[in-house]
Amino acid sequence: MDDRPDRDQGPAPGGPLTGTVVVSFEQAVSAPYCTRMLADLGAEVIKVEHPRSGDLTRWFDKAANGMATYFAWLNRNKRSLALDCKLPEARPVLDRLLERADVVVQNLAPGSARRLGLDAATLVERYPSLVAVDISGYGTGGPLDHRRAYDLLVQAESGSCAATGQAGAPAKPGIPIADIGTAMHAASGIMAALLGRARTGAGAALQVSMFDTAADFLGFALLYARYTGEERAPIGMSSPIVAPYNAYPTKDGRTVVLGTTNDAEWQRLARDLIERADLADDPDLATTPQRCAQRGRLDEAVTAWTSTLDLADICARADAAGIGNAVFNRVTEVVDHPQLTARERWQEVGSPVGPLASLLPPVITSAWSTPLEDVPGLGEHSAAILTDLGFTTEAQDELGRAGAVVRRGATTPPSQGAT
Repeated sequence: MDDRPDRDQGPAPGGPLTGTVVVSFEQAVSAPYCTRMLADLGAEVIKVEHPRSGDLTRWFDKAANGMATYFAWLNRNKRSLALDCKLPEARPVLDRLLERADVVVQNLAPGSARRLGLDAATLVERYPSLVAVDISGYGTGGPLDHRRAYDLLVQAESGSCAATGQAGAPAKPGIPIADIGTAMHAASGIMAALLGRARTGAGAALQVSMFDTAADFLGFALLYARYTGEERAPIGMSSPIVAPYNAYPTKDGRTVVLGTTNDAEWQRLARDLIERADLADDPDLATTPQRCAQRGRLDEAVTAWTSTLDLADICARADAAGIGNAVFNRVTEVVDHPQLTARERWQEVGSPVGPLASLLPPVITSAWSTPLEDVPGLGEHSAAILTDLGFTTEAQDELGRAGAVVRRGATTPPSQGAT
C-alpha cells in the first residue's frame, strides 16, 4: 500500500522554473530525461502516459525495490496522467491541458504526434506563446525520418559504435549518449525559448533529433573523416589523438588510468613520475603525433612502472607530479564513491514502492533548492489533474468508463493487472 503524504500539488516552489507548466507525451529516455531536468528546476511536469501500458521503461526490471531502475532514474518530480490520447473522449482533456501549458514535449513514434495534432509546429500555430519540442530519432525530412529510433540504433547509424571499443570490435558506449545528449539539447533549447518568450511574448517550435546529437558528439572524429577520408581506429580505453593515455595494471591488482594531453605533461610524466629521462630526451617522442606513432612503446614503459607500485601510491605520486590520474572503478564501486558520499549527492525520493535513492542534479547553486518529489505510479495524479482542469467527478467517471483515463497509480505491468 502506498502510504505517502498527498503530493498532488506538484513540485514545491523554489526553483527558477517554478510556475512553468510542462506537458510531456513521453516515453523511454530522451524526453523523460529532458523533462526531469526541467522538473528539477521547479517546473510542474505532467507526464501523459497510455492508461493501459504507460511509459515502457516502467516495466524494464524491478531492481529498485520493485520499481524499474530506468523509470526511477528519469521520473522524479513528475505527476502522471494516464490518458488515451487516441480516443475522442480524451480531446477535451488534451485541449485544457494544452491551454494551460507553457511547454509541450513529445517523443512519440514517427508520425504519431502529427496525427494527434501534438507536433510542435501544429501546437505553436494554435498556441503562439507555447514552447513545443519534437524529439525524434532522425529529424524531419531525409530518407530515415520514418524510422523508430533507440539509443543503440542511433549510435550504430551515427558512427558512435565504430568509434568505440577496439579495431574490428566496435561497441556501444555503456552510457546512452544519444538519448541523454538529445535530452540536454532539448532542455537547453526550451530554456532559451522561454527566455525569448519573456522578451517577445512569442513561443517557438523546436526539433531535436538523436541522430543529429550523436553526429555532433562525434566532433573531431567526424571532421577528421571528412577532411582525410579516413578514420582513426578505436583503441579501447586509450585515445587515438594523444599518448601516453591509457589504463595500466598496478602491483595490487587494480587498474589506474594515466593521461597526458600536451608536451609539457609528457615531460613531467617521463621525468618526474616514471623517472625515464631517456624517454623525455628522445627527439622521436617530442611531439604528440610522434608519441601516438610509438604508443605501444610508451604504454610498455608506463606499465613497467605502474606494475611495481600499489594503486594509492601511484595516484599520490601522479598528483604530486601534476599528472592526471583516475581509478578504474566498476559501477558497483561508484555506488559508495567517496566523492559522492562526502558531498551528500545521494538523496531519497518517494515512490509507490517506498523511498528510492536518487542523485542530486549536477548543477549546484545556493540560489534555489532542488525539489525532490516522488516518482509517480501510472495514473497516480489523474484525478487531481482532471480536477485542476475543471472536470467534475461525474465527468471523470465518464472518462473512466470510456477507457480514456485511469485514476489510480499502477505499479505492475498491464499483463499483471495494472489497469
